[in-house]
Amino acid sequence: MSKNDDFYVGYIDHVAPKTKGFLKRFVAITLFLIVAVAVIFSLTQSTFKNSTFELTSTTQITGIYHENPYPMLRVPINHNSYKNIVLLGFGKSSVNPYLQKVMNEVVTLDKKEITVEGNLIYYNGKTLLQITSQEKVSLTHSLKNISSNIPISKLGQKTLDGEIIDPKCYFGVMKPGKGKIHRSCAVRCISGGIPPVFATKDQYNNSQYYLITDQNGMPINKDILPYIGKPSIIKGYVEEQEDWSIIKINTNDINIVSSTSDIYQ
Repeated sequence: MSKNDDFYVGYIDHVAPKTKGFLKRFVAITLFLIVAVAVIFSLTQSTFKNSTFELTSTTQITGIYHENPYPMLRVPINHNSYKNIVLLGFGKSSVNPYLQKVMNEVVTLDKKEITVEGNLIYYNGKTLLQITSQEKVSLTHSLKNISSNIPISKLGQKTLDGEIIDPKCYFGVMKPGKGKIHRSCAVRCISGGIPPVFATKDQYNNSQYYLITDQNGMPINKDILPYIGKPSIIKGYVEEQEDWSIIKINTNDINIVSSTSDIYQ
């Protein structure tokens, strides 16, 4: 050992100059790298969505119930203007068990006026309502001169790229509610009866959402499960029902792709 080399003894408080300098540089570089990595990581994350789930408060809404193609409440918001609110059950279940009480009071609940109370979920112009009890649903007759006929515009065949999502999580309950990280949860929600939705963007980069059905316009929860949460290209016939679009598909026309460049953000 050279006489110029530092000699460090652990039980002596004094640290040799070279060792002290090395430790200072090491700590400074380490702190800089930690901060740099943290900043880079935060900048590469997706923007936190401004979606809302009013879990701690309830809202009472009256409208016309319909199942075209999934349970919804058609609510007047202005003269000849309506919003269709998708009805959901608590947790990962459909709303059907919570409608059973009022269903027993009529031959058919379709096109009947009901009042429901539950937790609102909303994002990007779409609204859903989670119902947690049969006692929160009742038949009413307060709306006057409200048509139960929903105008349907047939837009023909379209090919879309995006992702099949669980709307309950995507529109407010989970952040994020899409992609590989959320796939297993979305599969359980949709298998439990929550309507599947295809999230995409149009040519102007505006978000668009399509309720998915089979080619006959019927619910398709079971057959769609293998494709949930994966970047996909789908082809089907599109209809527009006021504030919701519907795409009728054959699952054989779904193509899984490696990426859709996050067009469904």
